[in-house]
Amino acid sequence: MQGSVPVAEDPRWARVLARDKAADGQFWYSVSTTGVYCRPSCPSRSAHPKNVQLHDSLESAKATGFRPCRRCKPDGPSTETEKAKLIAGACRLIEGSEEEPSLEEQARAFGLSPSYFHRLFKAATGLTPKGYAAAHRAKKVREGLAAGSSVTEAIYDAGFNSSGRFYAKSTGMLGMTPSRYRAGGRDEEIRFAVGQTCLGAIIVASSAKGVAAILLGNDADELVRDLQDRFPRARLTGADPDYEAVIARVVGFVEAPELGLDLPLDVRCTAFQQRVWQALQEIPLGATVSYAEIAHRIGASRAVRAVAGACAANNLAVAIPCHRVVRNDGAISGYAWGVERKRTLLERETAASKPT
Repeated sequence: MQGSVPVAEDPRWARVLARDKAADGQFWYSVSTTGVYCRPSCPSRSAHPKNVQLHDSLESAKATGFRPCRRCKPDGPSTETEKAKLIAGACRLIEGSEEEPSLEEQARAFGLSPSYFHRLFKAATGLTPKGYAAAHRAKKVREGLAAGSSVTEAIYDAGFNSSGRFYAKSTGMLGMTPSRYRAGGRDEEIRFAVGQTCLGAIIVASSAKGVAAILLGNDADELVRDLQDRFPRARLTGADPDYEAVIARVVGFVEAPELGLDLPLDVRCTAFQQRVWQALQEIPLGATVSYAEIAHRIGASRAVRAVAGACAANNLAVAIPCHRVVRNDGAISGYAWGVERKRTLLERETAASKPT
């Protein structure tokens, strides 16, 4: 119970007024004028705080002798918990099916309409059911190839019912041909060059497809070792005069952001990371957004932590501008290459975006 603090001054009361679903299970409240107890997210009309008691446990709420609210059903699991269980079940259904079940089949399995199931799944995972199934098949292919399966075995074990469908998507899915991926990227040529910027050392590396890594640091030798760790079986080629033009463009962009950076990229990521990174590339020069806003833009409002994880996994510094994402209060934090570098980048971009 709330003790001596008036309900209206208790911070939990604000969560009740906001019908905060995240507060469900943390506390309950009872209303003397209606004789019921509720969960914080109850959609019923707000009571006057002088008629309310806040309870730290369900047992405390029941001890009032009041009945449970028929609208929010505080004795059972919360709606959010039920939705989470449903989506977890849907994910297991997709993962356990030999062939991708249709949207209608998935919705029917959980007693929902296809449109509502689709919205619910996307809000919880950040992916559509079809996108999740594709990402799962890609993961199974990668695992099969890494475990030594033949390309054909990996294709069919992952649920592709024809090799043609797989090969049409294989390079985008794996970042290289299936046979080369099976060899761990062996003999893939990665050209690289090291330079210096106002942020310290920088290394830029490219495959035949495009720029595959832009890494920042304090020591050039450490960056080369980092690159080797990221591409352990590739053939790394440095000191290529023709490649110096590529790193010069990246260095020029760091020093003068208004120049822009238009280079082909070899983006190797999961389906969810790809959606996040595309959203990052749409943030204009001189602007910042929060992790929550990025989650909202990709249609996954509850996936804020996953968005932060996708930003942290970015290995294309400045080209995919994860430095333009800040906390909800505008504070600068969470940058793989250091907060001070993030601050410097943002300061330079802000200055570059101002009209002269």
